Amino acid sequence: MSARARLAWALAWLGLLLAAGAWLSQSLTFSGDLRRFLPDARTPEQKLLIDELGEGPGSRLLLIALSGADVETLAAQSLAMRDTLATDARFVFVANGASVGLEAIPERLRPYRYLLSPTLDTQPLDEAFLRGELDARVQDLGSPAADLVEPLLASDPTLEMLKLAEAWLPAHAPQTLHGAWFDRAGEQALLLVETRAAGFDPDGQREAVDAVEAAFAAAREGASSQLEIIGPGAFADEIGTRTAREARWIGTVDSIGLVLLLLVAYRSWKIPLLGVLPLASAGLAGLVVLVLLFGDRVHGITIAFGFTLIGVVQDYPIHFFSHQRAGLSPWRSVRALWPALATGVVATCIAYLTFLFSGVDGLRQLAVFTIVALAAAALCTRYALPGLIDPGRPDIAHSPRLQALWQRIERLPRPRASLLPVALVALAVVAFSPGAFWQNDLSRLTPVPEPLLQRDAQLREELGAPDVRYVLTVQGADAQAALAGSERLRPALDALVTQGAIDGYDLAARYLPSAAVQRARQQALPEVDALRASLDAALADSPFRADAFEDFVADVATARGALPLQPRDLAGSPLATSVAGLLIEGERHATALVSLSGLQDVAAVAQVAEAHDARLLDMKQASESLVADYRTRVLGALALAALALVATVWIALRAPGRVARVLLPMALTTLLVLAVLRGSGVELNLFHLVSLILAAGLGLDYALFFEHAGEDRDDQLRTLHAVIVCSLMTLLVFSLLALSSIPVLRAIGSTVALGVLFNFVLALLVSRRRGRVDTMTGPVAAGRAGADA
Repeated sequence: MSARARLAWALAWLGLLLAAGAWLSQSLTFSGDLRRFLPDARTPEQKLLIDELGEGPGSRLLLIALSGADVETLAAQSLAMRDTLATDARFVFVANGASVGLEAIPERLRPYRYLLSPTLDTQPLDEAFLRGELDARVQDLGSPAADLVEPLLASDPTLEMLKLAEAWLPAHAPQTLHGAWFDRAGEQALLLVETRAAGFDPDGQREAVDAVEAAFAAAREGASSQLEIIGPGAFADEIGTRTAREARWIGTVDSIGLVLLLLVAYRSWKIPLLGVLPLASAGLAGLVVLVLLFGDRVHGITIAFGFTLIGVVQDYPIHFFSHQRAGLSPWRSVRALWPALATGVVATCIAYLTFLFSGVDGLRQLAVFTIVALAAAALCTRYALPGLIDPGRPDIAHSPRLQALWQRIERLPRPRASLLPVALVALAVVAFSPGAFWQNDLSRLTPVPEPLLQRDAQLREELGAPDVRYVLTVQGADAQAALAGSERLRPALDALVTQGAIDGYDLAARYLPSAAVQRARQQALPEVDALRASLDAALADSPFRADAFEDFVADVATARGALPLQPRDLAGSPLATSVAGLLIEGERHATALVSLSGLQDVAAVAQVAEAHDARLLDMKQASESLVADYRTRVLGALALAALALVATVWIALRAPGRVARVLLPMALTTLLVLAVLRGSGVELNLFHLVSLILAAGLGLDYALFFEHAGEDRDDQLRTLHAVIVCSLMTLLVFSLLALSSIPVLRAIGSTVALGVLFNFVLALLVSRRRGRVDTMTGPVAAGRAGADA
C-alpha cells in the first residue's frame, strides 16, 4: 500500500470516529446522581443518609442573600424576587418572611385549619370562646394590626391561620424587616427556595440558579445590591463550572504537549494522527457498550474518570512505533510485541473486572468502560494500525543520543539486597505516620472551597436550621403510623426542652397531624346549626353584622365533612416541603424524623428514644460507616485483582525469576507511593485506591516490555525509547491533574504521577537485563549509528 493510500485510510478512520462520536453525543445522556458511586445502604442510618443526599429537601434548598443596599431597597428586591420565583415551575416554594404562614398557604388548605391546629384539643368552639375571640378582634381592628387582621376576619374570626403560622415558624427564625427576612445584623435580606430538581441534578440546578440570577437582575433595577446563592445545588453548579473550566485548560495543555512530544520523539507529523486512532476508538467503544448496558443511567463521573484511566492505552501504539524499523514488516513487528502487550492488557482488565462485583453501580460502569476500551485499543493496535504505518521507518535503536543514555543507565548499580531496606522503611512510614490512615468524611471529598462551606453553615444558622448530625427516627408501616408514633414523643420532647437537654425540635406532625388526631378534632367541631346558634349568641352584643361570618361557618362545615389531610394533599405549599423533609415514605414503610436544635445532652435524648420505640441516629457516624463499607468492598476487589494479576503474569512468563522481575517494581512502587502520601499527611480515599490500580497497570507494562526485550541491546534501546515517551506523556497528563483545585482530580493526579516516576526508575533498575550486542549485527549497527551521527 502506498503512503498516500495509508494516509487516506487513516483519515477515513478518523472521520468515521468523528461521525460516530457526533451521533453518539446526540443520544447520550448522563446521570449526575452521586449516589451511583455509593454502595448499597445496609443500615437504617445509611439508608436515611442516601435518601436525604439524593431526594431530600435538604439537597434541594438554595439559600439566597441580598446585600450592598439599604434595608428598604433590599426588602423590596426580596419581595420582588419572591413574586417572580413563586410562579416559576422550577421551584417548589419560595419563602422570605411573612409569606411562610399566610400568602404561601393555598386557599384550598385554609378550611382545614381546625384539623391542623391544637386549639380544639383543649377548647370547644362554643359561645364563650367565640365571644372572647370576637371581642379580641374588635380590639385588633383598632390597632396597627388592623391591615393584617381585616382580610382574614370573615372566614377566620379566631385567627387560627395566624396561630398556625406563628406555631410553624422555626424556633430561631430570622428577623422580619419591611415584610422580608433579614440576618441578625439587618444588613442582608434572606430568601429560602426549594428547587424541583434534586440537589445532584447539575442541569436542573443550573437552570434554577439561572432563574434566581434573572429574577435578581429584574428586581435590582440598577441598584448597587449584590446576590449570593448558597446550597448543594449552587455548589453543584459551581463545581460543574469549575471542573469544565479546568478540564478545558488541562485538556488544551495536554493535547499541545502530547503532540509536541510525539513530534520530537518520532520526527513525523503522521505519528500523532496514528497515535490518536486507537485511543479515540477505545473511548467510543466504551461509550457504546455503556449505552447498550446501562442506557440513561450512565454517570458523568464514569466517563470523566474512565477517559483518565484508559490513558494507559496510549502506551500500546507507542511501543509499536518505537519498535518498528526498516526491513521489518509492521505486521511481524506487532506480532513480536503482542505477547507482552496482550499480557499487560489482560492483567489490567482483570484488575478492573473485580469492580463488577463491588456492589457499586458507578464502579461497575467504570469497569465495563475501562475493560472494553483497553481491549478495543489493543485490538486496533494489533490488527489495524500496522496497515497504516510507514514500514521504512529508521530504527530508534541507532540513535546516538539514546545509545549514550543507555550507556549511562548500564553503569547504574543493580539493586538486590538494598530493595529490602527500602521496602521496610516505606512500610514503616505507611504504618506509623501520624494522623488517620483513611479518609472517612464525605465532606472532605467535596471541591467546594472551605469559605463557601462556612458561609453555608452561617446562613443555615441565620435561618434557624436544625442540628444536622443527630436526628430521632420513628418507624411505621405507613405514613400515618409513623406520624402517630412521633406524636407520642412530643410530651417527652417538651420535657427535654424544659430540662435544657435540647433548645427545640421539629417533626412532621407539627405541620400535619396524624389522621387519628385530625378525626378527633373533626368530632370536636360543632354541627352547622349548633355553630350558628353559638355564633348568633356571641354576636348579640357585638358591633359585627349577624351575617358577617358566613364564610367561617362554611369553612367549619367543610372541615367537619372532609377526609383527613394526607401528605400528598400538601403539594405546592411550603407545608409540603416541611413535611417531606421530616417524613420519608418508602414502598412498605415510612420514617418520621424529629430534628433537634441546640442539642446539649445526647445521652438524655437517647434514653427518651429508647423508651418510646424510636432511634437516635448519628448521621456523621452513618456517613463514615458508609465510606468504610465502600472501602471494604473496594479493598476486597483489589485483593482479588492482585491475585488474578499474579496468576496472569505467571501463566504468561512461567519462570519465577521472570515473574519476580515484572512484579517486584510494581509492588514496590505501590508501597513507595503509599509511603509518600502517608508521609505527607494525606488521608487515603477511594480515588487513591483506584489510581493505584492505574499506576500498577502502567508499571506492569514498563516491566513487561523490558522483560520482553531480553538481553538484545537494540531491542532494549527501542523499549527504553518507548517507555520514556510513555512515561513523559503520562506524567504530563497526571501532573496537571495533581495541580487541580478539585480534590478528586488532585488525588488521582498525584497518585499516578508518583507511580509513573517510581515505576520507570524501578523497571530500569530491576526488570532490565544486561544488554548483549549480537556479534553478527554489531558492526552493521555501529555503521548505521555513525551514519546517523
